[in-house]
Amino acid sequence: MNSLVLPSPAKLNLFLHILGRRPDGYHELQTLFQFLNYGDTLTLTARTDGRIVLEQPLPGVPDEENLIVRAARQLAATAGHTTPGVSIAIDKQLPMGGGLGGGSSNAATTLVGLNRLWGLNRSLDELAELGLSLGADVPVFVRGHAAWGEGVGERLTDANPPEDWFLVIKPPCDISTKEIFSEQGLTRDTPGIKIAPAFEGDASRYRNDCEDVVRRLYPEVHQSLEWLAQFGPARLTGTGACIFGRFPTESAARIIWESKPSGITGFVAQGVNISPLHKKLTELK
Repeated sequence: MNSLVLPSPAKLNLFLHILGRRPDGYHELQTLFQFLNYGDTLTLTARTDGRIVLEQPLPGVPDEENLIVRAARQLAATAGHTTPGVSIAIDKQLPMGGGLGGGSSNAATTLVGLNRLWGLNRSLDELAELGLSLGADVPVFVRGHAAWGEGVGERLTDANPPEDWFLVIKPPCDISTKEIFSEQGLTRDTPGIKIAPAFEGDASRYRNDCEDVVRRLYPEVHQSLEWLAQFGPARLTGTGACIFGRFPTESAARIIWESKPSGITGFVAQGVNISPLHKKLTELK
């Protein structure tokens, strides 16, 4: 096998609670991650010259800052022998600055895919630990199961929320995670809750603590949330800018999608508890 074509799925934070600020400056969180059957696609092709080449560099983002290249280089550095190298092509569908975990998912697909392509036989635990150095959301994509996340999001417990359909909307703005977590008005004292089946009982107990700040700073997000809330609960994912509404069927979500305001982009996708990446790798065995 000298080439792999692998999905790099989106995730949603079905809720996001901020319990406090840690001494290291990061925040103590509780969240529920679920994947979507929608995302980017990475093509990994082995080389013979040992080089790591990203075929479509992001404008203004040097290789040293690109999570795909960093993931490949870090995995190669742990190999203990010379790797054959790789060319990586990406079909990018997920918006940057959207809160869907696109960059973290790309890094995870790179780690998991190259582990297979290069025959390194690293465990998921080893790959997740390596991924954490790249970003707090990388481990959940590496492990590939919907999860209750704690700490900065790296302490994961498998979860099985309903695999409903979602309408995901991207308002016309990009949001910096660092900016939102630096805001003075951010809620940082939500009481911790026990691990329980998602949305059991009163779903209003769950929310995204970043939402009020994002609404205030980004009117586009506020307006989109107000529009989507006409059809049921609407929520921010991560620090945004993407928002989502949950629907019982694909057709119900698509009916609302067809009525969206002009200038709004997005997609309809199903929530899945096993990552499309891991499903694909199982098929390839």
